[in-house]
Amino acid sequence: MIRSMLYATDLGLYAPYVMQHALALARTFKADLYVIHVVEPIGLFAESVLQSYLDEKALNEWQSQGLTTVMATIEQKVLDNFREELGDAEEDLKLIRSVRVIQGDPCAVILDQLQKLSVDLLIVGSHSHATSAATPLGRTAARVLQLSTVPVYLVPSLQRRRSDDV
Repeated sequence: MIRSMLYATDLGLYAPYVMQHALALARTFKADLYVIHVVEPIGLFAESVLQSYLDEKALNEWQSQGLTTVMATIEQKVLDNFREELGDAEEDLKLIRSVRVIQGDPCAVILDQLQKLSVDLLIVGSHSHATSAATPLGRTAARVLQLSTVPVYLVPSLQRRRSDDV
């Protein structure tokens, strides 16, 4: 029985398409839908640039408050996009229990959230960027498929479905 699901979105080009699958499944199973987006930590180069322009106090403030603000802004944008795409479908919006943006390694965070939320199904897109026969799965999707402790619903990108690469 599927009572709750986690939709891990990369907010990429095909995210709205994958979201439609997530909402259709939530509707079908009358399941709670949790949405997560993972932001990878800034790289060493970006961090060194910030360190060269900000003093230690300003850098610490940016890391604590600036990042929190950025994450909250992303969460709000995701919710706004859902509302815009769903229009009058209030019932679909009610299926979404939470939208969270978390910083970390995407695979590790997704797997952690599976455990914390005790969901019954994970929904992910196969790849957000241009795909070819040589790279049918993105790095995160491949890792999550290998390591997930719950069934994974993998949505192929529209580009891949329309091509003859398969």
